[in-house]
Amino acid sequence: MKTATATLGKIAAVLALGMMASAPALAQSSRIAWLSAERIYNESKLAKLADGKLRDEFSSREKALQELAMRSKAAAEKWEKEGTAKPEPERSKLQREAYEADLNFQRRQREFREDLNQRTNEERAAIAEKATKIIKQLATTEGYDIVLQDAVWASPRIDITNKVLEALDK
Repeated sequence: MKTATATLGKIAAVLALGMMASAPALAQSSRIAWLSAERIYNESKLAKLADGKLRDEFSSREKALQELAMRSKAAAEKWEKEGTAKPEPERSKLQREAYEADLNFQRRQREFREDLNQRTNEERAAIAEKATKIIKQLATTEGYDIVLQDAVWASPRIDITNKVLEALDK
């Protein structure tokens, strides 16, 4: 989602620059605005609520994952400590237990990250949908011809991020 959004912002920026270069008179009368999507995703009340919601939703799984990591580490330490002194069948058993514990931890950690990323993207999509409506209303009421995001640099004069945050937090 972020890649598509960044790409769209870059395309819009190139189009805006092309429009300015090819039609100086039109460019002088055009109104351009810019906003920081990252600030919207990090500073809005909706973003903070979503962050708390995700923390609550995933805290028990994170705790279970930490316990699994400790068990995996303990199995590896046991194999390292006791493995050399044990006969071959027991040493192989300890090694297999440590390996399986590590594989299980890695699998569960990967599942956790994937689920967390999916839920984070869902929450961000909801915020983006609301922010897009506000941006469109703001562009219409204030007469902006184009609204850009993710620019390399933008003048604070054309930054409408605070206006969008205020409207989003109402």
